[in-house]
Amino acid sequence: MVVDRHVASFAKVRAVLTVPIASLQYIVSWPVHFIDQVKNAMSTHQDLVEENLQLQAEQLLLKSQLQRLLMIESENSHLKALLRSSTQVKEKVLIAKLMAVDTEPFTRQVTLNKGSHAGVYVGQPVLEATGVLGQVIEVGPFTSRVMLITDIHSGISVSNSRNDMRFIATGEGYANRLRLLYVAQTADVKIGDIFVTSGLSKHYPEGYPVGKVISIIKGSSQPFATILLQPAAHLESSREVLLVWHKPHA
Repeated sequence: MVVDRHVASFAKVRAVLTVPIASLQYIVSWPVHFIDQVKNAMSTHQDLVEENLQLQAEQLLLKSQLQRLLMIESENSHLKALLRSSTQVKEKVLIAKLMAVDTEPFTRQVTLNKGSHAGVYVGQPVLEATGVLGQVIEVGPFTSRVMLITDIHSGISVSNSRNDMRFIATGEGYANRLRLLYVAQTADVKIGDIFVTSGLSKHYPEGYPVGKVISIIKGSSQPFATILLQPAAHLESSREVLLVWHKPHA
C-alpha cells in the first residue's frame, strides 16, 4: 500500500493484479448469483401457476354465471309466452311452477306449487304456453298433482282443426306420444293435421292445441288405423304452467 501510494509505476502492477482477483471474485460470487436466479425462477413459476389457477377459477365462475343468465333469459321468454297464451283463455287463470316430476317409467305426472289454498281443484285443466298439459288429479293445501295428457290413464276429447272430426286422444306413457282411439281406416286424417280440444269435455276449454299427427298406419287386418300425435305442449321442459278455472258449457 505504501509503494502503491508513492511509486506511480506500481499502478500498472495493480492493474495486472486486478484480473485474477476479479476472476476469483466471480468464481466466489457465482454460486450466490445462481441460487438467486433459481429462487427468482421458482418464484416466478409459482406466481404463474397461482395466477393460472386463479384465471381458471374466474373462467369457470364466468361460465356458470353465463349459463345462469341464459337460463333466466329462457325462463323469461317462456313466461312471456305463457302470459300471451293466458289472454287467449277467457276463464280465470293462475301461473304455477313445477316442483317435481314422477320418475316411474309408465307414469306421466308432475307436482305443482299451488294447492287448495289457491283454489286449485281436482279435474282442473292445466295448460302450457303452446298447448294442453294435463289435469289436476290430487290436491293438497299447498301443492297439487297433475296427470299429463301422455299418461296411459289420460283421455281427452279432441277435434281436427282442418275438418272438425272428433276423436279421443289417449297417452302412450313413456313414449311421450298421443294415440287417437277408434279411428276408421277411411277417416279423413292426414300427416300434419292439428288436433285441438273439442270443448265437449268438462275439463278443458275449447280450441286449445293438443297435438299434431306424425304417424298414420293403416292395415286391412286391423279394424282401426293407428294414428300418433306429437303433443303441442313442451311436456319435458315446461317449468311454469297455467291453472285454468274452466266453466264447461251447459
